[in-house]
Amino acid sequence: MSNFKTGALAALSAVAVLLAGCTTTGVGTGDITQKGKPAEAVKFTWKSIDGGITGTMTATLPGAVYSGPFVQITQRTEAQALAPLWAGYPPGWTDWSYWGYGGMNMGMGMPMYDAVQFSTVYTGKVLANLKTPAGGQMRCRLHMLVPSQGMSGGGTGECQILNGATINANF
Repeated sequence: MSNFKTGALAALSAVAVLLAGCTTTGVGTGDITQKGKPAEAVKFTWKSIDGGITGTMTATLPGAVYSGPFVQITQRTEAQALAPLWAGYPPGWTDWSYWGYGGMNMGMGMPMYDAVQFSTVYTGKVLANLKTPAGGQMRCRLHMLVPSQGMSGGGTGECQILNGATINANF
């Protein structure tokens, strides 16, 4: 094999290894609680190609599987990146106060802050909007334990199913 072919093959192999290394995945657990029923186990999985800042999340509950996007809020998060997370809910999830904050800035469609303030206040938190194929909805808000590591750094939080059931989640 010529040196050129050997070098090209080595370069392609190195690129493939780097690209494969960019994908991160993880798992989490939770318990779903519904009024009048015993708690049941929930399994979470997530996948990201940018180090756990954005990606897809799946929650497997007894009898239903929810999937959809997640976004970790950073100082650089723009309002349009969060827009898909509000789908099916009031913008900014104003009916589900964020970590003790509430209110609405009607001009921005964001909780009581403009986009820059929102990103500053909620940096290190993750939001997710998950759905079933049949149209069921779940939203999640998570506190990252090590925000600089994205979802890989672990976290805790809660999810809410549109019917009112809640899930305590750990990643």
